This record gives sequence, C-alpha cells and structure tokens, in this order.
Amino acid sequence: MDAPINRRFFLASTTQAAAAAALIPNLIDVRDHNATGDGKTDDTAAIQAALDKAADTKATVYIPEGVFSCSTLKMRPRVGLVGNPTWTYGTNAGSVLRLRDESAKCLLDVTDALGARVIGLCLEGGRLGDGVHGVMADKPDYSRHDDLFIERCRIDGFTGDGIHLACAWVFTIRHCMVSYNRGNGLWYRGWDGWVLDNWISGNGEAGIGAYEENASCTFTANRIEWNRKGGIILHGGQNYNFTGNYFDRSGGPGITLLRRNKTPCQSIAITGNFIWRSGAQLGKAITDEHQSAHIRFEGVRGVAFVGNVMQVSRDDNGRGMFSPNYAMVLKDCDQTVIANNTLFGGALKELIVDLGEHGAGFILKDNPGTLFVELPPAK
Repeated sequence: MDAPINRRFFLASTTQAAAAAALIPNLIDVRDHNATGDGKTDDTAAIQAALDKAADTKATVYIPEGVFSCSTLKMRPRVGLVGNPTWTYGTNAGSVLRLRDESAKCLLDVTDALGARVIGLCLEGGRLGDGVHGVMADKPDYSRHDDLFIERCRIDGFTGDGIHLACAWVFTIRHCMVSYNRGNGLWYRGWDGWVLDNWISGNGEAGIGAYEENASCTFTANRIEWNRKGGIILHGGQNYNFTGNYFDRSGGPGITLLRRNKTPCQSIAITGNFIWRSGAQLGKAITDEHQSAHIRFEGVRGVAFVGNVMQVSRDDNGRGMFSPNYAMVLKDCDQTVIANNTLFGGALKELIVDLGEHGAGFILKDNPGTLFVELPPAK
C-alpha cells in the first residue's frame, strides 16, 4: 500500500506540482483557473476563483513559479495558499504575487480567514499607492480567534505595513523576510502571537510596532535591523518574552517600552539579545536625544532585562556615524530588574541615563561596561 501523501507538502517544480494535484483532490493549482503568471496579465479573478473553490472543501491553493499580477486577494477560512519559496535576501523569486492596483488597501486580505495558512510566497508591493499593506487583517473586534499562520514568505515594497493585523487574536509568523516596506514590518493590535526566526529589515517605521492594546506575544530568534524608527516599539504592552533576538542599526532604540496613555508596559522578560549600533536615526537629524539609545524604558512595571549585550558601531564598511550616545534610558520603572547586562563599548556619551521617578521595587545593578573609543587607523 502506498504511503499517505502529506496534503501540506508542496513541490518545487511545476511539473511535480501538476502531478501532485492529480493525486490530491484538495490541492488546487491556480493555472487550472486560467492564471498565467506572466507578470502582465491580471490574474486576480483566476486566483480568487481558486481560493473560493478551496473554501468549499478546506483545500490548499498552489501558486507555481511565476509572477502573478493581481489586486487584493481575499483569503477564505481554513484555506491554505502555498508556493515555492526560492527567494533570497536580495531578490524575489519562486511564486510571486505582485500588486497591480495602487488604490488597493492590501494585497492579501486575511480579515475573515480563520485558520488560514500562507506559505512560501513572495508578496511584492512595488511601492504602489499610499498606505497599501502586504497582508492585512482588519477586524473590528476580538469576537473570535484568527489562528493565522504566515510562513516562509518574503513581503516587501509595500507603502503601508508589511503585515498589518487589527484585533489579531492568535497568529504565528515564522521563517519570513518582511522588509523595505514604508510602514512597519509588523504592525499589530492584539495578542497571543508568536514571531519566530524572521528577518525584519529596512522598514520605514518600526521593525515590529504595537501602539494600541497589545499583549502576550513571544519574539524569538529574529533579526531586526535597519528599521528607521526602531527595532521593537511597544506602547502599554504586557506579558511578553523577547529571547535571543539580534537588533542591528535601528534608527531609534533597538527596544522601546513606553506607556500607552496611562497604561504601563508590564510583565515582560527580555534576555539573551544582542543589540548593536542602535539610535542611528538613519540619515535624519536627532530631534529627541534619548532616541539615540539601545533601549528606552519609560513607565514599565514587572520587567526583567537581564543577560543582554549592547555595543556601539557604525555602518558597514566603516561608513556613517557611530551610535548610540546612550546604552539605556530609564524612567518611571517599578518592580523591574535591569541587571547583568554587558555594555562593552556600549555607548558614546553615557552608559545609563537614569531619569528617575522609579518605584521602590526598581533594581539597577551589575551592568558592567565602557564608553566606546574609536581607535586610530592602523599604520
């Protein structure tokens, strides 16, 4: 008896994919709905027809190699959308969905797509329009879970956020590259998220930004770099783990925790992260001197910032300005421990800027370090 075929398995070559589709009734190839993938033809209707058909049987839609030009595609509940993830750091490749409509709100709308899976695609914004998101959930409330998974995707060139999730409740983003978008790499309002092993680079706002209600997310093993406003910015967030992330050349602090109105950031564990050459402003004049820092905590409760490493540097190839001026900027912290972090060459002007207003439960100790000194060039 033949071994069972994994219905989530997708194959590299279009020939193999066609053979698999013949064997697996629940794998739908968009070419069977007349999608062309030639980069010119409008494939919106063809791909949407495949997604709508997949909703009838909770099937998976396959996007073969090619460039599929389209406007907004609306995902359906319990439907998979998969492709061939052969993209690289610098180029889109494999299965590409390319935005063609500058008036669209997004390329992929997952608002009502409970349990959707988006795997192995390039989503290409082409810098069209204004405020157009790559993947968007635009829910009005938290009436149900999302159970949304985005995996092995490259999402770039959108004039809004790479991923924009409003009222998100249960989402996973892993093994993706979310880069060169005008807004945030990931913007979310919500909770219960897992953001794991991603490359979040070169976005116009934060790498990850949560400015409205937010809670209960885990950020692990992400590389968050060259984002203009900062690495991770949370306003009033609570119940987080940040573990083993690499923050590089953030325009503002690598990690920013601030109040949201009167709500403090609270109950957050941050450990084992490397935070490098933060506060760069990326070519813009510094309007707030405390943005030139590795971390900025103002209005926090129950935070443990332990066992992290912070260091000054400049752009690659010895270019640009050294940054940041400060390693840590701290204000209004209570029931919070900042200890056993390493600040070797950790700041240009001052290692720790303590602005006070702390509660009695604030512990700041054993953070050894030195100011950075540029060595003269070797003779």
